[in-house]
Amino acid sequence: MRKSPASNSAQVPQIGEAMRGEEGHLPYLLSQAQAAMRLALERALADLGVTPPQFSILTMIDSYPGLSGADLARLTMLTPQTINLIVKNLERDGLIAKSPDDVHGRILRLQTTAAGHGLRMKCRERAARVDRRVTAGLTPSEEKAVRRWLVQLAKDMRPNA
Repeated sequence: MRKSPASNSAQVPQIGEAMRGEEGHLPYLLSQAQAAMRLALERALADLGVTPPQFSILTMIDSYPGLSGADLARLTMLTPQTINLIVKNLERDGLIAKSPDDVHGRILRLQTTAAGHGLRMKCRERAARVDRRVTAGLTPSEEKAVRRWLVQLAKDMRPNA
């Protein structure tokens, strides 16, 4: 009698077990944590109709008015194509506005509208809850060390670094 395919498959470990735990490769563990945080943020923002990339773009434009699409791509780590699509949709929804650069007319500068700022603030409240979950088990000095390590890691992993 043949065994069913399911009976031949290995048991998938839960988060925290085997290679999904402290024995795992650090890049995988970072990716696993990032995926879990992104899902938590997606769920927190879902009823506002905002995705994490949209929230990221609104945050950067609201924080640094006058950014260009190229600036946004660098800050949000999204492709220019993705930025263009999201910016187009945010503009259509009245959340951001574009204006030509004073010197280089082909460059469009972005700023949030009052509606965009308001939505960003609602999103920030939701994101703060996720932030608190991320840091819940850390002392202030541990959080500072993790933040320092993550920033240094990002610097060290840049191309040509």
